[in-house]
Amino acid sequence: MTAKTGGAARLGSNATVESLDRVRVDASEQPLTTNQGVPVSDNQNSLKAGLRGPSLLEDFILREKVTHFDHERIPERVVHARGSAAHGYFEAYGALRKYTRAAPFAEKGKITPVFARFSTVAGERGSKDTARDARGFAVKLYTDEGNWDLVGNNIPVFFIQDAMKFPDLVHAIKPEPHHGMPQAGSAHDTFWDFVSLMPESTHMLMWVMSDRGIPRSYRMMQGFGVHTFRLVNEQGESVFCKFHWKPLLGTHSLVWDEAVKIAGADPDFHRRDLWEAIESGEFPEWELGLQIFTEEEAESFSFDVLDSTKLIPEEMVPLTPVGRMVLNRNPDNFFAETEQVAFCTAHIIPGIDFSNDPLLAGRIHSYVDTQITRLGGANFHELPINTPLAPVQNNQRDGIHRQSLNRGRVAYEPNSLAGGCPFQAGTAGFVSFPENNTEDKVRGKPAKFAEHYAQATLFFNSQTAVEKAHIAAAFRFELSKVEVPAIRERMLSSLVNVSTELAAEVAAGLGMQVPAAMPKAIADAEPAEISVSPALSLTALPGERGIRTRQIAVLVEDGVHHAALADLHLALTNAGAVVHFVGPRVGLFTGSGEEIIEANKSLENAPGVLFDALVLPDGAEAVKALGSNIDTLDCIKDQFRHGKTILALGAGQALLEMAGIAAARDKVPGILLATGTDMIEIAPVFIEAIAAHRHPSRECDQPGK
Repeated sequence: MTAKTGGAARLGSNATVESLDRVRVDASEQPLTTNQGVPVSDNQNSLKAGLRGPSLLEDFILREKVTHFDHERIPERVVHARGSAAHGYFEAYGALRKYTRAAPFAEKGKITPVFARFSTVAGERGSKDTARDARGFAVKLYTDEGNWDLVGNNIPVFFIQDAMKFPDLVHAIKPEPHHGMPQAGSAHDTFWDFVSLMPESTHMLMWVMSDRGIPRSYRMMQGFGVHTFRLVNEQGESVFCKFHWKPLLGTHSLVWDEAVKIAGADPDFHRRDLWEAIESGEFPEWELGLQIFTEEEAESFSFDVLDSTKLIPEEMVPLTPVGRMVLNRNPDNFFAETEQVAFCTAHIIPGIDFSNDPLLAGRIHSYVDTQITRLGGANFHELPINTPLAPVQNNQRDGIHRQSLNRGRVAYEPNSLAGGCPFQAGTAGFVSFPENNTEDKVRGKPAKFAEHYAQATLFFNSQTAVEKAHIAAAFRFELSKVEVPAIRERMLSSLVNVSTELAAEVAAGLGMQVPAAMPKAIADAEPAEISVSPALSLTALPGERGIRTRQIAVLVEDGVHHAALADLHLALTNAGAVVHFVGPRVGLFTGSGEEIIEANKSLENAPGVLFDALVLPDGAEAVKALGSNIDTLDCIKDQFRHGKTILALGAGQALLEMAGIAAARDKVPGILLATGTDMIEIAPVFIEAIAAHRHPSRECDQPGK
């Protein structure tokens, strides 16, 4: 026994699946070493034959350092490359033994560690956060009976019905291969050519072109398992279910102009938002709800629950809240955790099983196969972030990057030399649901899969007027980037089947006539159960009413009235907001009473689009200086155009006039005017207005209109 070898393994133990503490490294007060533990005397200069002589090949320290650097990158994910993640836990509200034996739902208060990753889909690893796109919402639950990966999106449906089409979809949406453009965007010919020829994509298009495609924050978006799954109880009885994550903060979005400008000012906007919220102790939380239904109920629906382009309206199958997820710790190392985490749809546990969804079937294979390429072989499960907390004992051996030191000479089963161990668990282990299947092998789709428009229409009809306008604007923007007229016309003909109102709005913006409706694959589809579902609108989930973690900009210059700003700062921070003093530059400013105010951001490095609300200060001298700065006026115009709350104090009201917002004096929603002394009265009104997130009735193309 030595300090390196240690002792014999405890019977039945596997140290590689212990807490991440086993691999955390802290170099504080430690000398620099090579990867072999050799102390390094000089890390600034390579070894040379004389001060001006040639570098020497024997410099193993240089070679190791540069070689490791040359190999630091691994292949990025084909999709979902741009992501952010955090640790946390899932807490069950109660036992679900009636429906499932799955460990996280075994008893009330049961805590299961989780690691959740949020991502865009189309963009590369270095692309922007605020692209119009679906978002990945993947959760790895480290359960008592192994890892369960619930790998979903922020949208409950998908573009295609069968995994056979997935490579085509991704090839179409990625940058066009002849010139590599556009990055992280669907506004180009190949994508719209593909989806205009695939009517089954229409429902998903409605969601992506809606405000769901540009969320305000990862903390403010829903998550969905997309597919229909099975729950299986101890008696082997099964029901179907769909998984829904609902954010405590509600569902909120960006407007398109805002998203575009944020992409230039801070392409890490969503990543920064998640990180800073957790670091400040404002832990994001989601409630997990299940739609539980029987196979008999599923057969009665007008749509097929195995079709991933369809959802089940909550009016038909209400959500059953079963627990909550709280994210309370940021990763220690982005690469080792966020980048190397491997989510696989195939990772399920006893009590959870698959349905016959043909898109799900392909994902079960594809995700595992992808991780083998990305992470260097079949042992990706041994990377610390991927290892389960449940015991791992099997006869799988060797391969690149193997971590486990399996003792003994037996690596097969059955065996007698190891006493038959590790042994089969029998009914205590994972048992697939014994679904009866007597049908012939065919390539095709069920009849209900041929209906492509009813739920797209349901989604559009369930939106508010403002949301409908945003959908039309999104289609106009995207299709205006399409250079082939036939593709535009084909897509418009498909939209006619969704809504003639929508098709007309889009056609008008493209200077086109509304074409005839695209022929439907099925003319006599079963009538839809409902025509409107309020739950499909973002406004259905306003979340907790308050301003915790909202970012507030307070403009400052020399000569501002300090007392009012100090009182307002206190009221806002007490309400949980994050207040930033923003000046034409960073640094110190002097108030009208010689008070010192420090601006931690400038109008150059933090334009108005990065904030949820704006305060214009009192003080004639300060207002005059701010009004002469074009960045100030741009900040005010953006805040106004994007429906943000603006509070103008005293002389600061003149800044609204300078920005062309003459209508501000006509009690425009979200524009608050006050003297510089009545903070006790105005602060609660300001806070309530910010809590509304934005004021959509104020949307216009130009301030003052």
